[in-house]
Amino acid sequence: MTAATAAPFRFFSLQVVRTRRLGPSLVRISFAGEDLRAFHSDGLDQSLSLFIPAEGQSEPHVPVELGDGWWQGWRDLPDDVRAVMRSYTLRSLRREPDEPDEIDIDFVLHTPAGPASAWAARAAEGDKVLLLGPAVADNRAIRFRPPRDTDLVVVWGDETAVPAACAIVESLPAGTRARVWLEVPEAGDVLDVVTEADAEITWLARGAGDAKSSPLALDGLRSAQLPPAEHPYVWIAGESGCVKELRRHFVRERGVDRRSVTFVGYWRQGLTEEQLREQE
Repeated sequence: MTAATAAPFRFFSLQVVRTRRLGPSLVRISFAGEDLRAFHSDGLDQSLSLFIPAEGQSEPHVPVELGDGWWQGWRDLPDDVRAVMRSYTLRSLRREPDEPDEIDIDFVLHTPAGPASAWAARAAEGDKVLLLGPAVADNRAIRFRPPRDTDLVVVWGDETAVPAACAIVESLPAGTRARVWLEVPEAGDVLDVVTEADAEITWLARGAGDAKSSPLALDGLRSAQLPPAEHPYVWIAGESGCVKELRRHFVRERGVDRRSVTFVGYWRQGLTEEQLREQE
């Protein structure tokens, strides 16, 4: 089941090929499908829309045959049929000779579990999903775009942004200075990040049972000594309230040019993605 939507994005029919637990709160799911031959992305924080089956359904129902009208058609489906849509970032894309193309998406597991977290916890080989993703490598769903004269990269992300943040740090070339803060629920969620950059990575573990949003990020950054830089670039992503507070810190307290601060709210405390979408 495939259909084109507003270029440069399209639908991809995929299925689970493997799952791997990365930590108490993180699971990596690998997907494959013939459609991936048309998937192209140069983005390190490439945003994707994933559709998973509604409870009791064996595959996601999205009326892609409606073309550009798929969105309204999807909203009009009955609640017990309509596929659940959630936003994620691409962790990796693999293209190997004589092997099917694959992508990885990392999921956060939490309690109480929402529909996507519950699905990811029980996902098995062969499970079907639908992905709305890029057919053009350089597209508007890529946010990490440091200027050419950047002499310091600063990154902060909570667990929802860890996949994109890790991909960003891993891609930085030798000689790039980077200071990185990654916030996760538990110490067991800390990951190995290999990079050629001069990167100092600080993991902040809240502790099991602690609230998702915490002062760890702001407290840690306020007390941090950043190396001197003429043209720093800042990328911050995660819970929208925390992201906005951190942006104010960099612009007002550290004097970073607001045009050099990329900030993305992946979620908002107390709201589901459906509720967030209604406010847009």
